[in-house]
Parts: sequence; C-alpha cells; structure tokens
Amino acid sequence: MITLKLASNIQKTFHQESVSIQDVAESISTSLAKEVLVANVNGQIIDLNYAIPNEAKVNLLTWKDDEGKNAFWHTSAHLLGAALQELYPGVQLGTGPAIDNGFYYDVDFGECKFTKADFNKVENKMLELAQKKSLNNRREVAKTLAIDFFKQHYNPYKLELIEGLSTGSITFYETGNFTDLCAGPHIPNTSFIKAVKLTAISGAYWRANEKNKMLTRVYGISFPKKAELDLYLESLEKAKQRDHRKLGKELELFYFDEQVGMGLPLWAPKGEALRQNLIGFLKKIQMRAGYQHVASPHIGKKELYVTSGHYDKYGHDAFQPIKTPAENEEFFLKPMNCPHHCKIYTTKQRSYKEMPIKYAEFGTVYRYEKSGELHGLTRVRGFTQDDAHIYCRPDQLKEEFLKVIDLVNLVYGKLGFTDFQTQISLRDSTDKEKYLGTDEMWSLAENAIIEATQERGMKTTTKAGEAAFYGPKLDFMIRDAIGRKWQIGTIQVDYMMPENFDLTYTGIDNVQHRPVMIHRALFGSMERFIALLIEHTGGNFPVWLAPTKIILLPIASKYISYCKKIATQINEEFDLQIEVDEREEKIGRKIRDAETQKIPFMLIAGEKESQENKVSIRVHGEGDKGAILVSEFIENFRKQIKII
Repeated sequence: MITLKLASNIQKTFHQESVSIQDVAESISTSLAKEVLVANVNGQIIDLNYAIPNEAKVNLLTWKDDEGKNAFWHTSAHLLGAALQELYPGVQLGTGPAIDNGFYYDVDFGECKFTKADFNKVENKMLELAQKKSLNNRREVAKTLAIDFFKQHYNPYKLELIEGLSTGSITFYETGNFTDLCAGPHIPNTSFIKAVKLTAISGAYWRANEKNKMLTRVYGISFPKKAELDLYLESLEKAKQRDHRKLGKELELFYFDEQVGMGLPLWAPKGEALRQNLIGFLKKIQMRAGYQHVASPHIGKKELYVTSGHYDKYGHDAFQPIKTPAENEEFFLKPMNCPHHCKIYTTKQRSYKEMPIKYAEFGTVYRYEKSGELHGLTRVRGFTQDDAHIYCRPDQLKEEFLKVIDLVNLVYGKLGFTDFQTQISLRDSTDKEKYLGTDEMWSLAENAIIEATQERGMKTTTKAGEAAFYGPKLDFMIRDAIGRKWQIGTIQVDYMMPENFDLTYTGIDNVQHRPVMIHRALFGSMERFIALLIEHTGGNFPVWLAPTKIILLPIASKYISYCKKIATQINEEFDLQIEVDEREEKIGRKIRDAETQKIPFMLIAGEKESQENKVSIRVHGEGDKGAILVSEFIENFRKQIKII
C-alpha cells in the first residue's frame, strides 16, 4: 500500500507495489493525465515513469508551472541536438539546458557554416522528429561505459563533462535515435512539442572559459500550441520597441563607450535625473523606516575581502588588484558594500538597546563580467546597489525580516509593480563545501525566512543550491507590462559575516553576543532596475519619476522671454530643471520632438497666453487639454509629482 499527499493536502492510497506519476495523474482524471509533464516528489522534480516511494508528497506539474516549462524546454533542447546531428553529420554537441525563456545548445559545427538562414530548415526537422512521439528514456550507466560511448561517437566535450562526474551518478537520456548525457528530468515524449522557433545564435566559449574553444550557441523556444508561439513572437516585437538600449539612446539617458570600457555606463544629464529621482524616493522611505545612510570608498584593501570571504569566492574572477608603491600593499575595486558596513559597525561598542542598526548606501560596486555576458544595463561591470544591512539580535531576526518584506511591498506597490513572485533560495545540502558557516547557522537562517513568508501568507517557490555563499535568501521576480520576469530585489540572512568580522553587542546580561546580519536590496542594482523601468513603461515614466517633467514651447521667438519667466516661477516652487525650446522651428515640430522625448507636460505659449498669464497644456500621449492660469497649473502639478 502506497499513501501519497497531493496538492491542497488531498491524500490518495494505492493498493499496489509500485506507482508512477502517470498512474497518479490517471487516477485523478484522464484530461489531467494528458497534460502532466513532470512532478515534484518530496522536493525533487522527476519524470512521469518514476516509481514513487511510500508516503511521498506529490505535486503534478503541467505547462502552466515553471518546472513544467523547464522540462518541456529541456526536452526541446534535446530535440534541437537530434535535428542538428541529422542535418549536419559530424557536429559535436556541448551542453543544452533550458533557460528562462526557452533553451539553447552549444555546438561545434566544425567546418560547417551555420547562420540564421538555416533556422527554418532546423525548425522543420525538429517538428518532424517531434511528431514521431519518441519517448524520453532515462538510463543509468557506469562511468566507463559512458566514456566508451562518447569515445565511439567522438565528442571531447561530453568526455570532459563525464570526467568531472562521480562514478554511479551518470545518466543518459535516449530520445528516438538521439542519446545525450543528461540528469533530466524530461517530458514523457516529444509529441507535446507542437511549435518551435529558433531565436538567435551567438558565440560562447566552452564552459564560459575564454581559454577554451568558441562554440556556436543556438537559442530556441517551443510551445505546446502554435497559437502560443504566435503570441510569444508578438511579444518579442513589442520587446524590441521597448528595448532599454534603444530607448536609452533615444531619450538621452545613458551611453556606453569603448574607450571608457565595456560594461561601464555613462549617465547623461537626463539619465542621472532619473537615477536621482529613484534614489530620493527610496531614501525618504528608508529614513522613515529607521535606516541611516552611510557612504564607503570604491576600493578596499585585499585583507578586507579575505576576511569577508568574498576574495575566496570571487577574487580570481574579479578585476585584478591595484598595487601601490608600498611593498605588498594591494587594493581591490569594491565587489560588495557589506564588508565596509561591518567596519562601520565596529567603530564603537554596541548595546542590545540600540539594536537593530540599519545602514543603507547607494554604493557603486565592480564585478568583472566576461565580455560575452554584458548586455546593456542588465549586465554591467560597474553598478550601484541600493544596499542595506541590518544588524539585529537573534530574537529580532524574524520581526526585522518581516519589516523588510513589508518595505518591499510598499516600494514595489508605489512603483506600480503588483505582479511579482518570490523564491526562497537555500543551500545545496549535498555540496556544503561551497558555503560558509555551520549547519546550525544555516538551519536558523533558512527557518527564519520560511516562517516569515508563511506568516505573511506569501506564495513562494523553493530552490536548493541558489543561496548566497554566506546565507539563504528570498528573491523577488517582477513581471513587466509584456509578461517577462525580472529577478530584482533580495533579502538575505547571514550569521557568517558577523563571525568573520567579530561583530558583537553587549546583551542585557552584560555579556558579549553576536548579531545576525540581514543583507537587503530592493532594486537590486540601479542599472538593472532602470532597464526594467524603461522596458516596463516603454519610456513613458510617471510624472514624479520622469527626468524632464515639463517643457515650455513658445509659438514664436518673441514669446521666449514669457516662457522663461514661467520656467523660473515653476522652478521656484519645485526646484526642477524646466526646459524652454528656443529653436527657430514651427510649433508642430517642437510638439513632435517633445512627444518623441516622452515629456509628460508641454506648456505652449503665444500671444493670448502671454496676455492672460496662461499656458496651453498638452499632455504626452493624450493631446491638448486647453489653456489655464499658470498658478492653476502649478497647483495641479503639485498633486502629480507627490508619490510619498
């Protein structure tokens, strides 16, 4: 007898020796059995033919679930590999994982030329193979047999991967005539895949190592229905129009320059105004929540990051040390703000009475990202974190974590982001060497996060192996206006860094105690968050956030002085930079240019307006709103820019 607990605490009992996921699905309904792709059994995502142990917790997953999509796209990657091997005999395959939106395969095409012109041919072959309804069969193999197989089929990439695997943990998946080294899981068979689109190709060094051979990375996406692919392609077109790199140039927000350096953004005046509007908004909220703002230098001695643990984890992939004339003295560009904040904490003895202590900083940090991984503002080498660190007593941990969750909800709500998901990222219990700290520390930290999210009634997913090296975290994924997910904010619990820096406070018992540290970033990085805002709004920022909120458009040059007088009047009220378009252009051209720049308010002035102390108002995207007194506009505008 096998007893299973399903979603919503439904319990099912099977009077048989072995039960598969397929059996469970069919016991519920025939229609469900046709939709289930994989399942979560006791926290592990597995195939449908997996034999379930007794008393398991089972969650059936379909295309509607992220894990279902992941398995669907993983199988699609195998289908891509199979199609490429049939069409281009002799190609060597590297790795082919599922990603957030689809899948890719890294391929060594040898002497073959592969371009976008070949996409249609490969897509048709993939669909032809999918229609064969090939099963995805999992097979465990001995390491020696795995090596023999890929020696026979000559694939040095797979052989290198196998060398890094331990004996007994090697699995193959067979899909029709295609066999791949793979841990799985996969969907039951290929017939679920009804629509395929290859989306891009790029160069990718084998195993992301610049010393290795450059392979061709072929990207694609697939769907269970053709209509869903059509919708996706439509959203791609929308995304092109909203691309923050394109709009960033058009709106004169930011630039990149090879002579300055790849991945190092230059903020133009309007872009810096946008940044400062965001910073000012968050500073006000943080100060009301008891945060104290601090500042730290852009560099620190190597020993600082050795103590924090960052050097061991990231030192070899960071910018190289800055050497000074002094012997054996080395500095690093700051990769994190937290070690600096810990040193501020140590400047005096702390008491239990002053806990929690909350330091916040808009601190610029530097990470050496490989050139092929850089992408606009979303992946850069120098970025500003809206960083904060909370030092609290262990008994305050859950309460402070809850306060940060509430702060996240407040900030995202004010910015119009109500559709977001949360993920609890835990350490990989099978590979503890990657992490700092004791089992007890990790247990306390992980439980605090889980309890806090449960107390707030939050729907979360849990992923092992995605914690920071010093502690578990709660990550926030925002969905933008066209449905894409962005990983933005994070809250992390850390028992380790206070240990490394010997942070203490005097307790009520007059004994020294160790504080707990909460790392917190709501925007994540200013650069990535601004990229999200640009693409979410299409550059049509809310009035309070817009870098240029008002432009005055004189109908003729003789009304420029009147417009400048109004600009001064508005500046005195709101301390804004108000533009006056003094060009010798017709008013129609001035309006078109202001609309292109997405300026919220255009104030037009001519003979009648100057005589009556009025302006004619035009609102971006809405058209003319008529003429009103300047004083009346100022009062109405005051309401528009108030956010907190």
